[in-house]
Amino acid sequence: MNSDTDSKPKELTLLGRSEISLPASPSRDTLEVFPNRNPGRDYWIELDCPEFSSLCPVTGQPDTAHVVIRYVPNERCVETKSLKYYLASYRNEPRFNEDIINGIADDLIAVCEPRQLSITGAFSARGGISLTVTIDHPSEEA
Repeated sequence: MNSDTDSKPKELTLLGRSEISLPASPSRDTLEVFPNRNPGRDYWIELDCPEFSSLCPVTGQPDTAHVVIRYVPNERCVETKSLKYYLASYRNEPRFNEDIINGIADDLIAVCEPRQLSITGAFSARGGISLTVTIDHPSEEA
């Protein structure tokens, strides 16, 4: 019995496959989920992407960032290879930094419906100023 393929939930299409190419642009359809096996317990999952890249929509120059995603899952967890493909699809995407982090939050909320979510994108300095965007869901005001 091959434990890698036999124990993989049937709805996951990227895990265990290397022949699939990166998506051309970000889409929440890339994000795959699987059932949380511990839905009765609050616990944090932290996903660290130190080499995130995108394009400045004005200059076309590359933007780089360290993106950290933390969430308390509800019924579903995001599969990490699909998240890797999703985040990598931003590398040719011309968007403002704030819009990128908000878009990632919107997509993860839509597919996972986490109890709590925090995303921080620490973008490298451009023109002598670095920019960090942090989103907390639900917001402290909720």
